[in-house]
Amino acid sequence: MAIKSRNKRVVEFNMASMSDLVFLLLIFFMITSTLISPNAIKLLLPSSKSKTMAKQNVTVYINDQFDYYLDKRRVEKNNLQQALNAELISYSDATVVLRSDKSVPVQYVVSVIDAINGINKQTGQKHKVILATSPAN
Repeated sequence: MAIKSRNKRVVEFNMASMSDLVFLLLIFFMITSTLISPNAIKLLLPSSKSKTMAKQNVTVYINDQFDYYLDKRRVEKNNLQQALNAELISYSDATVVLRSDKSVPVQYVVSVIDAINGINKQTGQKHKVILATSPAN
């Protein structure tokens, strides 16, 4: 007569607690990565005492060599309106944040505003341009 043991040992590892830990770490890194938004291009922004907060959809940079960048991608001045139109096509009233170095002449800033106004005129949209500034001392 063979006597069988009722309590068998199961050699398995329960992965439920490990997957919970992985999801918690994933959520933590997703939240902290959205809080940090470094500038792609180093600029000395003009200073201002006023604060304007807006949800930015597209960012345009103008560095001290007067080069245009559309979200880290260099764009020629002649193709600025077409590139902006391609970025803004899915928005009805987007906000374009203009980050311009303080040594850049006003004409370069006005060319970005003109490009947005041209897109608004063509498409009938209501896109806005906000000039980014640094806090005044």
